[in-house]
Amino acid sequence: MTASLSPLAPSTERSTPPQPTDQQPGARRRAPSHSGFSAGWSRTVIVGLVTALLMIPFMWMISIAFKGPTETYSYPPKLIPESPTWENFVQVWTVSNLSVGMVNSLIVAVLAVAGNCIGAVAAGYAFAKIDFRGSKLLFLLVLATAMVPAVVQLIPLFLLVQDVPLVGGNDVIGQGGTGLLNTHLGLALPLLIQPLNIYLARQYFLDMPDEIADAGRIDGASEFRIFWNLYLPLAKPIVATIAILSFTGAWEDFLWPLVSTSSSSMQTLPLVLSSFTSSGAVQYGPMMASAIVASLPVVVLFLLTQRHFVNGLSAGGVKG
Repeated sequence: MTASLSPLAPSTERSTPPQPTDQQPGARRRAPSHSGFSAGWSRTVIVGLVTALLMIPFMWMISIAFKGPTETYSYPPKLIPESPTWENFVQVWTVSNLSVGMVNSLIVAVLAVAGNCIGAVAAGYAFAKIDFRGSKLLFLLVLATAMVPAVVQLIPLFLLVQDVPLVGGNDVIGQGGTGLLNTHLGLALPLLIQPLNIYLARQYFLDMPDEIADAGRIDGASEFRIFWNLYLPLAKPIVATIAILSFTGAWEDFLWPLVSTSSSSMQTLPLVLSSFTSSGAVQYGPMMASAIVASLPVVVLFLLTQRHFVNGLSAGGVKG
């Protein structure tokens, strides 16, 4: 007869000691794998090669800007100038209309930035946070306008700007004069509110909590005050993104200023740059010097708002 084991009897089985884990002290650290190390280096090399390819045109632009006429057309071409000179920059400021073009482009760009940062952001907030009849249909119509090519809109825009009543010699019905053509406001009018900026603002505000608006309405705040005091201070990333996109679009716009201006005093910067190729022989040195000067405001603006720009694109363009 087999004797029964008592609950207090010691067990004959040997317990296995617990193995150290990553959370316990004394745990073994896993050595970094060679595959992860090589993958990191491969990504770095690929990004470096792509960056180098993108920087080659800018490096040649800077190189030609500091070369004289003889060295510019020499063969084989050299990236580093043998005799760097400021002659092209001096010629650009003294002979060409660059300063006037920069002032005109700056005025148009500031108007475009103000219009989009106020109008487009407010429209995006309304589509995202205000429930009104026909909002979805109206938003689809706004997006539909972004699909129309700029060339198709050129003639209707020209006629609308030309026929603005009581401006530029026009009568009450908009006839008899030039309207807003050849003016700063006429140059900036098609750029004041862009559908893409409305879309980005709407997507950004959709990700913000509705409880902010509910708390404001409980306190008796108006819808404008809720937008201006509660939501807008939290929307700095998307405002910076819209500001950069608006400034860049107005700064580099060529087709609309070419059609809507008729005097050299209203030429924008792209029109001034095109004048270096209109005489038959391309003046590469002055043209590259002008391109460098024209790029500086955009580069400075991006560097000042880089963090907000990246956050605004990731939040407004990826989410929602």
